Amino acid sequence: MKLRALTVGVVMILLAALPACTGSSEPRTSKIRVLAAASLTESFTRFEAVYEDKHTGVDVELSFDSSSILVEQLRQGLAADVLATADGTSMARAQKYDLLKGAPMPFATNSLTLITPPGNPAGVNGVADLPGKTLAVCVPAAPCGAATIELFKLNDLEIKAATEEQNVKGVLTKVTLGEVDAGLVYASDALAAGDKVQTIPTKNASEVIIADPIALLAGTGNPEAAQDWIDLVLSVEGQKILASFGFGPRG
Repeated sequence: MKLRALTVGVVMILLAALPACTGSSEPRTSKIRVLAAASLTESFTRFEAVYEDKHTGVDVELSFDSSSILVEQLRQGLAADVLATADGTSMARAQKYDLLKGAPMPFATNSLTLITPPGNPAGVNGVADLPGKTLAVCVPAAPCGAATIELFKLNDLEIKAATEEQNVKGVLTKVTLGEVDAGLVYASDALAAGDKVQTIPTKNASEVIIADPIALLAGTGNPEAAQDWIDLVLSVEGQKILASFGFGPRG
């Protein structure tokens, strides 16, 4: 009788533990790789959490860099499913090289803003104060660099920057570390930086609006899951997420 009671007890313990095992998260059986402009780091990381919650079997791999660099990586054979750039020019290059499976769709807009280290130690009150200051900008090949050139033209400025970074996060880093007096970044990046930077009113910034497009890539190995990602970004829910990170409407 004692042996029988012991056996029943062991079985009951095992049965009690069973729900904890079967209730574990479902293994992800497929993957999509999303290439996105550096300015999309925070917002797309949020999209990753939302998407994976809705698609429990799909693992999202995010890769961020300057849009021009991402397109070049694709030309060199990098395998990916979705491309989101910070400008139409980079996406047009991807289309020219037959890297896209579907037509690109605009999903957000952005603009430039001037930022300084906290406290604005160099006393930069606007773009007119930039001559004689150390400034960080993006390289001309990057969308943020091309937008900076356009902004300078609108303000009749000719400024040699102290440093040119490969992408907007590089500019942001230079400013947050206090290595420069000011930097030009996207409004969304300034918002994401919070109190690590001080945002300065930027004359004519509203005249340089950057449209961000997204597209399915020709080399996708999981087109349905990749299209679901694009649909999420374009959805009402996606637009609300983007707005919370400082992006403007896709128009």
